[in-house]
Amino acid sequence: MKISIIGSGNVATVLGKLLKQNGHIIEEIISRNKNHAAHLATQLNAISADISAIKKASDVYIITVSDDAIETISSQIHVDNKIVVHTCGSASINILTNTSSNYGVLYPLQSLRKELSYNPVIPFLIDANNEQTKNIITNLATSISNNVVQANDAQRMQYHLSAVITSNFSNHLFALTKEYCASNKIDFSLLLAMIEETVHRMHIYSPAKMQTGPAVRNNQSTIQKHLALLNDFPQLKNIYKVMSNSIIQSYKK
Repeated sequence: MKISIIGSGNVATVLGKLLKQNGHIIEEIISRNKNHAAHLATQLNAISADISAIKKASDVYIITVSDDAIETISSQIHVDNKIVVHTCGSASINILTNTSSNYGVLYPLQSLRKELSYNPVIPFLIDANNEQTKNIITNLATSISNNVVQANDAQRMQYHLSAVITSNFSNHLFALTKEYCASNKIDFSLLLAMIEETVHRMHIYSPAKMQTGPAVRNNQSTIQKHLALLNDFPQLKNIYKVMSNSIIQSYKK
């Protein structure tokens, strides 16, 4: 398929490269950041253009801008019956109503970073305003992923929330823990095996059945010792209290 990408950040870069690697033609990169657009266009053998000069030669137009900018950008896109999709988990499909008679969603359920040297596994949640468009978006998604699921607005929002909790929140905990380790001159990398094992177990067992640690046993002696160690780290101490209390309440029976 011929693809136009609106945006030049993380999602645009990762999807653009993935689409090109799988035989699609990237026609143009459209972005308000002209330098970023030109750089990405060079990588993808595309042209860079302003949104006012968007061409109507592509089959699919992928909007990859930030959530807050989708409505503004979509109001500037009018491509007749060509397919327009956004890549957001928290925005309604109907935000694209005025862009085209065929529109939908191509939401990558993954944290995408353009500086990564590898392609992560990316499940896609898709939707469309009609069956024909849905079939085309499905074909596009399955050309770059083995895991494509249909999800409406409400379901995508629920997945998006779940992704924030499992990915963004856990990464924040890793960042705070690494800071704690550095402050105490201990090696954070020794924890990577445990982090990887925790994720590995979720492929096999329910997370609830694999819970370990002092809170699941309501071991107040150890919990209080840990809290004392965190007196100089109030942010992490507060999180420790909240998480421990949540675990205690979940397993108190």
